[in-house]
Amino acid sequence: MSELINNREYRQSVLKEIISDLHRGKSVDEVKARFEETFQDVSATEIAELEQTLIQEGLPVEEVQRLCDVHAAVFKGSITEIHRPEKIEDTPGHPLHTFKLENRELEKFLSEKLESHLAAFRQEDKQETIDLLKQDLELLRGIDRHYARKENLLFPLLEKYGITAPPKVMWGVDDEIRTAIKEGLNLLSNYTDAKEQVAAQIKSTIEKVREMIFKEENILFPMAIDTLTEDEWGAIAAESEEIGYFLTEPAAAWKPANLNVEAKAQAEGERPADGYIRFETGLLLPEEISQIFNTLPVDITFVDRDGIVKFFSQTKDRIFPRPKTVIGRNVANCHPPASVHVVEQIVEDFKSGRKDAEKFWIKMGERYVYIQYFAVRNANGEYMGTLEVTQDIKPLQEITGEKRLLDD
Repeated sequence: MSELINNREYRQSVLKEIISDLHRGKSVDEVKARFEETFQDVSATEIAELEQTLIQEGLPVEEVQRLCDVHAAVFKGSITEIHRPEKIEDTPGHPLHTFKLENRELEKFLSEKLESHLAAFRQEDKQETIDLLKQDLELLRGIDRHYARKENLLFPLLEKYGITAPPKVMWGVDDEIRTAIKEGLNLLSNYTDAKEQVAAQIKSTIEKVREMIFKEENILFPMAIDTLTEDEWGAIAAESEEIGYFLTEPAAAWKPANLNVEAKAQAEGERPADGYIRFETGLLLPEEISQIFNTLPVDITFVDRDGIVKFFSQTKDRIFPRPKTVIGRNVANCHPPASVHVVEQIVEDFKSGRKDAEKFWIKMGERYVYIQYFAVRNANGEYMGTLEVTQDIKPLQEITGEKRLLDD
């Protein structure tokens, strides 16, 4: 997702350059090719937002207005049409279209199934009706996938733009609904003729679910439409499958056409934000990476494919001391002669593919040390090195009972 975040910044820089070219006397025909290349698949709303950002940064309105003729030449339409927000939620496969599609199916389920079975239960609380309600609530638990996509994909992007209060409030209500469904199932599973209590619990749950549908479609979704870029919607669409859907599936495959804008920017000599190291699942500064390793409750050492020690973490209380002079040494030279053959056998098993992991556990004074070795392989399964992970598991063995997140 990280590579998509800079698209807005890149497009903003392109707008500045085009405005500068126009200011220096270039004609519309001379600049429209680059404008079309960068913005032809970007929503008109985002273009308007980018222009507004330039104005807020101090660029005179008159300079930004120079783009109006470029808009008209590229899009063959009036400026009013260009700046009119499109109904992206009506595009099949778009994340918002899928969210709303789920809500329609949810409304149908509530009215045709759950409320109907609840009415029958109010008349006669026989076992057959209780079982139907239990089936309904079990199905309704699947709403967690709808909420999880909202909470883990949509909310983080809104928070990036400083929109934090609505997501926090809405997440809290989502959790109340999850709890209400669970409590309803518990009452039905342990039913003791408390008909009114069960009916009131399920009725309250239905009301909360319907209220959330209203809040999503009248508050959250319009806010997201006004805030997120097409690329960011593309990131949500790409990640949604892993979390899953509720009661229905996307109506079509959808992705924005401009996902490679940053790659294009780098090809043209643009540079991403300095200092960051990009991963498949995010980006971090080198200092952040170092402190993450040093904060993990395990000691880590990495030996590359040639048997050279390349890295170790520096936790507060390492189990096996590691001097910095070990970096660059052959791993065979870092062990006593009596145990070298064991190390070499592990590495050979990893290289040959016979094994992917090995583990040992030994007692060291008050500690019970758990040592694990993992073969590190690339996407093609080729051996890249060995990762050693060491941990004192005695504190883990002493854990009993439960400790909830909010417990003191």
